[in-house]
Amino acid sequence: MKTLTVSVVTPDGPVLEDSFEMVSCKAESGELGILPGHIPLVAPLSISVVRLKRENDTEKLAVNGGFMEVRPDKVTILAQSAEKPSDINVERAREARARAERRLQSKQDSIDFQRAELALKRAMNRLNVGQ
Repeated sequence: MKTLTVSVVTPDGPVLEDSFEMVSCKAESGELGILPGHIPLVAPLSISVVRLKRENDTEKLAVNGGFMEVRPDKVTILAQSAEKPSDINVERAREARARAERRLQSKQDSIDFQRAELALKRAMNRLNVGQ
């Protein structure tokens, strides 16, 4: 079966480079499924899971925003951060989720609610991939 070369890069360096049959992720405009031969595309990504399918196996990555560039034979994801399940500290993600939930429930004026919501989304995404 045909494959795509998938490259995931963050400011800290490359996270993954391998061949897969399908890439599934969530762009800001909705869910995308990319197969070999897809038309060229550039899309901003949401905080979400990237699913990489090969035969009967699916790998997941937690991606915190960024962009996806699609060419017929290659997908490049430029992310602010990306983590494999083995790199995620689940306990730390749980603590981050609890901290963000406390901030969102707080009635203080000094709380930046948009920042707390983003922190909650990142923590939930990491937990989803890491567990």
